[in-house]
Amino acid sequence: MVTVSDSDGTAWDADGLDAEKLQGLFQLKRERRGRVEEFARQHRLRFLPKLKPWNVPADIALPCATQNELDARDARALAANGVRFVAEGANMPATPEAARIFAQAGVALAPGKAANAGGVGVSGLEMSQDAMRQPWPREEVDRRLRGIMHGIHEACVRHGEGPGGVDYVRGANLAAFSRLAGAILEQGVV
Repeated sequence: MVTVSDSDGTAWDADGLDAEKLQGLFQLKRERRGRVEEFARQHRLRFLPKLKPWNVPADIALPCATQNELDARDARALAANGVRFVAEGANMPATPEAARIFAQAGVALAPGKAANAGGVGVSGLEMSQDAMRQPWPREEVDRRLRGIMHGIHEACVRHGEGPGGVDYVRGANLAAFSRLAGAILEQGVV
């Protein structure tokens, strides 16, 4: 990880943020409600005031803040800076126009509905444990979660594969629609 940001700007560590720095950031944000600018000063990192992290060269981008956080300009900047993979860590941070730009540039986009499904999956596993009144060890939850996420990936690939490769947004949308339509038909609604 080379950048972290908040609404005031971006801290950039070209050498990568190690575990010690990230622990310091966690304490600063969680315990003192501090800002990324203070974190950058503490660790002598470059601070980019009022700028998003999308103009920094990287392989992977993880937009995790808000809906529509990545617009067309941001998508072009990410593609120009060598990003190959974007995984949404929030609900729809990439606008539809940004998603089109990523597709045109060959940047894989993992949509939030697929990339964030682990949290929903673990909630379902917790409900299963509660219903059975049978707690599972952490390793069992992890094993089941890996299976869920693997299944989601396979569904995205199956529904999103095309001549240009895998369109994960299309795949996730079609997989979700197919699953929902199947459930509706099984209930005899249609």
